[in-house]
Amino acid sequence: MENNIKLRSSEVLKRPLWSHVRALYKAMGYSDYDLENPLIGIANSWNRATPGHYNLNTVSEYVKQGILQSGGTPVEFGIIGPCDGMGVGNDGMHYCLPARDIIANEIEIMVRVNRLDAVVLLGSCDKIVPGLLMAAARLDIPAIIVLGGPSLGGMEFDGRSADNSSISEALGMLQKNLITQEMFDKLEDNSMQTCGSCSFLGTANTMGAFTEAVGMCLPGTSSIPAVFSERLRAAQESGRTIVRMVRENITARKIINMKGLTNAIKLGMAIGGSTNLALHIPAIAYEAECDISMETIDKISRNTPHLARIYPAGPENVPDFYNSGGVPAVMKHLSPLIDPEAMTCTGSTWGEILDNIPEIENDIIHSRSNPWHPWGSLAVLKGNLAPAGAVTKPTAIHKSMQVFKGKAICFNSEEEATEAISAKKIMPGMVVVIRYEGPKGGPGMREMVRVMKMLYGQNLAMSTAVITDGRFSGTNNGCFVGHISPEAMEGGPIAAVRDGDDICIDIPNGNIMLDVSQEEIEYRLSTVKKPDKKIPAGYLNVYARLAESADKGAIIKNRE
Repeated sequence: MENNIKLRSSEVLKRPLWSHVRALYKAMGYSDYDLENPLIGIANSWNRATPGHYNLNTVSEYVKQGILQSGGTPVEFGIIGPCDGMGVGNDGMHYCLPARDIIANEIEIMVRVNRLDAVVLLGSCDKIVPGLLMAAARLDIPAIIVLGGPSLGGMEFDGRSADNSSISEALGMLQKNLITQEMFDKLEDNSMQTCGSCSFLGTANTMGAFTEAVGMCLPGTSSIPAVFSERLRAAQESGRTIVRMVRENITARKIINMKGLTNAIKLGMAIGGSTNLALHIPAIAYEAECDISMETIDKISRNTPHLARIYPAGPENVPDFYNSGGVPAVMKHLSPLIDPEAMTCTGSTWGEILDNIPEIENDIIHSRSNPWHPWGSLAVLKGNLAPAGAVTKPTAIHKSMQVFKGKAICFNSEEEATEAISAKKIMPGMVVVIRYEGPKGGPGMREMVRVMKMLYGQNLAMSTAVITDGRFSGTNNGCFVGHISPEAMEGGPIAAVRDGDDICIDIPNGNIMLDVSQEEIEYRLSTVKKPDKKIPAGYLNVYARLAESADKGAIIKNRE
């Protein structure tokens, strides 16, 4: 241990005033030897409620091995880890995005109360990984993230390896008698055959790749499948790395800063990442005290080529991406566009790491001279329907659908929309408007993945559009726009849309317009009656009152 590094735990706990804390640690079997070493927290979101986190207890054991090998003392504690897939289509989805802030708060509390020198953050899924990054940036101590990894693909269905989202597509097909009940039941048993985060490039794996690109997990490790032995070796190496980070005083904000975040945004755009990036990037930047706006994200995306084609942009899933070279291979192609001085948890910069990475081009990963699309994953749209912005994903939308004009059919909740789709009330040429599902209105900003999948199953994906102040993720296709801000519950223009209104979505030009005069919009807003959503007592009630809008990351502010 270098003498010039002051360890919070060992230095504080040596003092007689804090002998009671030593006694509390000793009540759990810690020794004097343990308490002389750096105390390394392990924030473990393991549970048997979330398949993406089912392997994290095993992963944690290997992290502990690495910490002990390098002279640290592991101090493990649990944090929540809700699954977005479990919440889809029921009240549970209201909680998933708000859980992100709770996760960050849980980690902050345990690290501060237990006087930990550093923390290893274990997670895999949609809102958990952003919560881990937010906590690391807020605490600004040595921190590293260890991911559980993606699941392997399921049975063959509809021309590709199935995943959990395939069930919703199949439901639409079943309703149209395009598949049998027997096939549907077989798919339920075999769509996700191993633990791990969902195998497609939804939010979970997007944020895993983002974590690697920002430098907060070991290079090359974000997309190692959950069931591979290499996942455990990476966990052990992460344990050794966190002790080294303490010795070298590599704290989170030396990694999560404008250089690192900008690089990670470029990587996210280059792999065709989830629209939820646009929620989590501002939230992480807020904790790191960096200024990143929707305009920043849009500008980066429009100047970053799409280089890796992963489902829903293509037929291959995330384990295939890993076998094709993964994040390092894409970062190598992006090297002229990224900041080589950005630090990583290894103590090396991305420039130093990429010096040793070969250039790879294959069926999944392309070079900058041969991109899948000329610009990246996300587009920010603005117009009289979304003055503060809205988000879509052009890499998942067929070119013929990137300009769409249609007639509005309006719903004040996800449930109303799904009922209408089930009743076959949606026709070609319609723009399905789903509102009052934003951060405050939902509350919690539910995903509209089931709506999109049902439309796909009814062969309407290429003839309809969906717009919402809620959000999307997973394997959406068709034409869709989410995060419309301001949201309806805050009096945004989406609340003024009426059935039959003409709406134009123009992704290449960044526009989303309601063909109604501004005067008429303002008049309608003055007369509109918000739905009577009775929010029960509890955390959602707090979140609905405190959450910022989607363009601000739907955060709960924690500083003036």
